[in-house]
Amino acid sequence: MDYSVGLAQNQRVYKQRNALGIAVLVLLALVVLLFTLGATRDREVVLQPILRNPLSISSSGVSADYLEMVTRDTALIALNRSPENLNYWMDSILEIAAPEAHGALKRDLMKVVQEQGGSSISQYYTIDSMTVDPDRLTSEVSGTLHTVVGSKAVTAEVKRFRFIWKYSGLSLQLRGFGMVKPAEHDDEGRAL
Repeated sequence: MDYSVGLAQNQRVYKQRNALGIAVLVLLALVVLLFTLGATRDREVVLQPILRNPLSISSSGVSADYLEMVTRDTALIALNRSPENLNYWMDSILEIAAPEAHGALKRDLMKVVQEQGGSSISQYYTIDSMTVDPDRLTSEVSGTLHTVVGSKAVTAEVKRFRFIWKYSGLSLQLRGFGMVKPAEHDDEGRAL
């Protein structure tokens, strides 16, 4: 009789062990499936700009609308400066800079701060047009760069500036920007 009771208990323990083993395997398979779906699925963040239409960004790439808005804001920060706001100007540009471009951008911006600091020279930029290329992560703004000394407008020159971007995860970061020289255009007038 003791043998049959022990055999019954062993059978019950084996059944419990097998049921728990199957449950663990099912849960492990579910975790692997969810991790795979989470890792391969595009992430998306919905942004609410104060503009003409709702906007979202995704880990699969940058939309042209988003690149245009970021370029517009960056151009207005980068190309409008006066001696009174040079530190804020430099810090604002460096905040959106890609880590690998941070040093070179800071060096170039420091030159401007040293040249323009203590002077009465200001500049502002009025944008006439903009082109964006989300595939190449570049954008260009065309407009008039106005230079003011004291309270007198000195120059108003038509200039084109190119911005080069890096997109990582859901973050668009500035790699560099500069003026486009007229010789950098192809036969159709596009910047090279």
